[in-house]
Amino acid sequence: QVQLVESGGGLVQPGGSLRLSCAASGTVHSFYVMGWYCQAPGKQRELVADIAGDGTTNYGDSVKGRFTISRDNTKNTVFLQMNSLKPEDTAVYYCNLRIPYSRQNYWGQGTQVTVSS
Repeated sequence: QVQLVESGGGLVQPGGSLRLSCAASGTVHSFYVMGWYCQAPGKQRELVADIAGDGTTNYGDSVKGRFTISRDNTKNTVFLQMNSLKPEDTAVYYCNLRIPYSRQNYWGQGTQVTVSS
């Protein structure tokens, strides 16, 4: 079993930055894929970014060039550096961990990010 705990959300002005963190506990291996999804009111949850154990990254089109995902395998933690934030980035951001070649998929409780002046 895996537990995910996010931190770092909040209110920021347009053009500002936030850094999200997600710590995984339980049985965690470095080859697990960790990532971030977001869900705005009335919309489906969508991929923001994910990162494989070897460091390979994948970004949603709307955040390319603005957000950076990274991970620290020694601490089972994934980070999302969000720069040049826009009002349309406002959403609940969920940490995700999935085990390749299996159906095991875990979610954090979500952290609110609000971009507003």
